[in-house]
Amino acid sequence: MSTHDDPTASLDTMRFQLATGPRVNDRWRVWGPYLSERQWGTVREDYSPGGTAWEYLPHEHARSRAYRWGEDGIAGISDDRQRLCFAVALWNGQDAILKERLYGLTNNEGNHGEDVKELYYYLDATPSHSYLKMLYKYPQRAFPYAALLEENARRKSQPELPEYELLDTGIFDDDRYWDVFVEYAKASPEDILVRITVHNRGPEESTLHVLPQLWFRNLWSWKPDGKTRRLHRGADGSVIAEHHRLGEYRLHVEGADQPELLFCDNDTNVRRLFGQKAAKGFFKDAFHDYVVQGDKSAVNPAQTGTKSAAHYTVTVPARGSREIRLRLVGGVPSVSGDTENPFAIPSAAPAPTSADAALQFEDFDS
Repeated sequence: MSTHDDPTASLDTMRFQLATGPRVNDRWRVWGPYLSERQWGTVREDYSPGGTAWEYLPHEHARSRAYRWGEDGIAGISDDRQRLCFAVALWNGQDAILKERLYGLTNNEGNHGEDVKELYYYLDATPSHSYLKMLYKYPQRAFPYAALLEENARRKSQPELPEYELLDTGIFDDDRYWDVFVEYAKASPEDILVRITVHNRGPEESTLHVLPQLWFRNLWSWKPDGKTRRLHRGADGSVIAEHHRLGEYRLHVEGADQPELLFCDNDTNVRRLFGQKAAKGFFKDAFHDYVVQGDKSAVNPAQTGTKSAAHYTVTVPARGSREIRLRLVGGVPSVSGDTENPFAIPSAAPAPTSADAALQFEDFDS
């Protein structure tokens, strides 16, 4: 039975098609947009004695503390059990922290309760997750964390006032921002092409650090099992992920100027958070330390671990754009996959399930 969109089909018919169509049977939903944008400050990660989830794991701790029950990231995907995750991190050269997840105010900080303070849009998606597209708008100036916190706190005493949003800060004035489009197109259930397109909307040339990240959710800190979860650099410049259940995945990275591959472990930085100065390791926040703080010793020189990133530094002229492509492949590359050129679209790849998505899928190899 076809799962292609039919504007005349009833809702019940479409539900039946989605439940019985070939994409479901072929495990097309094993990978999808299952990654949270915010895991910090949630009851899922709350182990405080008084149930104060927002204070127990605040945004300031998020980059350094390993989560137990889920992961988060910008424009991210994962397998359906969130064992292996992929998302995009950014740094504009001005922020105090690496932008790995969405920022927001907690219930106690916002003048109308908890609220994310970002600009992002979901632009397209198919039911089988064969095609996904998201837009994230990232300022070129330093992100106004303090201004958002302070002004919303001031307005708490006047609940009739509207919330103070990111646009209200003037951070996007003069169009000094990046439009970051992230697209996923599947050639098969476990063969995923990724395209990141960054547009400099500003009036001057600007530089952006783009870090597509691949990592394992930390299960070992709470339930050590000795099972394989390992990332390392492959001989071909790819990132190889080995997992005792998922098998082997390979993240191919494209670029004439081969990106810098970084590795660390998705473990809590007990040195930073809990003052254990003697603790050794390459912790979860290593990429922040490496890119933003310039600490080259933060990442693992052996290029292995449980968290990885391909570090691109792109300089884009005013009103220009730059494209970055990656390909995440599990097991054997799908139909007519090209091992010499992993970014060639397989000729026998099935079509996405919406007309708009199909056009974008075909454009991946243009």
